[in-house]
Amino acid sequence: MAEQRSIWREYAEALIIAAIFLRFTQVFVVQTFYIPSGSMENTLLVGDHLFVNRFIYGPKATEPEGKLLPFRGVQRGDIVVFRSPENPKIDVVKRCVGMPGDEIDVVDKALYINGKAVDDVSYAIHRDTTLFPDRPFYPDPRARMRDQFGPTTVPPGHFFCMGDNRDNSYDSRFWGPLPAHLVKGRALFIYWSYGGRTSDGQGETVVTKVRDLAETALGFFSQTRWERTFHLIR
Repeated sequence: MAEQRSIWREYAEALIIAAIFLRFTQVFVVQTFYIPSGSMENTLLVGDHLFVNRFIYGPKATEPEGKLLPFRGVQRGDIVVFRSPENPKIDVVKRCVGMPGDEIDVVDKALYINGKAVDDVSYAIHRDTTLFPDRPFYPDPRARMRDQFGPTTVPPGHFFCMGDNRDNSYDSRFWGPLPAHLVKGRALFIYWSYGGRTSDGQGETVVTKVRDLAETALGFFSQTRWERTFHLIR
């Protein structure tokens, strides 16, 4: 009997250690994330499930750890996952387009950094042909800010982030520069892409969660976008 209790204790200890290790990995190394909206289309689609590298944005290269390990800071063009400046309980994914000290300007939907037009045709899309004019007293100021923004300078310790789906993205044009301490990691690759109905994670009940799980299970093979599996995010 004592031997049997010992075996169960070993199993329990092993499970506890495994749980701690997995939690440590998720917090400090790799985190999973899924795309609930179309703000990053066509780079990321609704239903894409990602691995996020939380390890890369570690100590600065000037610090001892940064010299020994492959850490680096956020770079222009990185697709970053971060806590929302307006609601830190929510994680958001956008592309970093502006670094501290950069002057950001959007003129007739076109992005300019430090006075130079950005060649972003390989990833940025504009699906709305409407062009809102640069009029300070336009009835809908948020609409104007979508197409006409700045110039503004990114302050120290902040980044300017935008969605690749420029006409349908709630980003730094509206809530301001992103504080560096809210950055969680860099989007790494897609491990699964589901083309069926995807919840936005808001206002879910137990019933809706069970229903969503059942729908996903039934549509796993037919709705999975197999061609996006293990697709590197750039």
